[in-house]
Amino acid sequence: MNAYLTGMGASASLIMAIGAQNAFVLTQGMERKFFLTIPLVCSLSDTILIFAGVLGVGELLSSRPVLTFAGTAGGVLFLTLYGIGRFRNFLNPRGEEERGRGPETGSAALALTLAVTWLNPHVYLDTVILLGGISSPFAGPDKLAFACGAVTVSFLWFFTLSLGGRLLTPLFRDPRFGRTLDLAMALLMGVLALSLAKELPGTLA
Repeated sequence: MNAYLTGMGASASLIMAIGAQNAFVLTQGMERKFFLTIPLVCSLSDTILIFAGVLGVGELLSSRPVLTFAGTAGGVLFLTLYGIGRFRNFLNPRGEEERGRGPETGSAALALTLAVTWLNPHVYLDTVILLGGISSPFAGPDKLAFACGAVTVSFLWFFTLSLGGRLLTPLFRDPRFGRTLDLAMALLMGVLALSLAKELPGTLA
């Protein structure tokens, strides 16, 4: 139980930070688009990454600078393109008709969710490297319990974020709020892309 609760606490402290993945889940929940599919995909992805970290994959990634560089560069590219898309929505004079348009099909929602998750280097840092490192004092069944605790928080967080976003849907119908949200998302993606770009030289050190 101690290992399980430690895993929950460690996961909660890392997963609740504002980032591209959380912002995406929240906005899609507000738009009532695939508000169950998207958090499920995020949670299942976290499950894979958390268990990979607990099993020691983080040490392998840390010893391969080329992999770190490629992942970071991919994250910069994705965040930049996603931010540009939201900024174009902000500039769109048609307003409510096109506001915040996200994925329109299940396959598009799946692809975009996988991209915002697996192309985000911060996800690897939090789940694979940091959680993997925190789990190192545990062994055997305790290590498994730690991973299960971390996974529990992931499921609770993403579904709460998505379903909670639905409560804000009436605000989203206001074109002014929609434009403000698009601008905020564009700026957030830009800041995250710049912060990752600054880390690129260090990934090959």
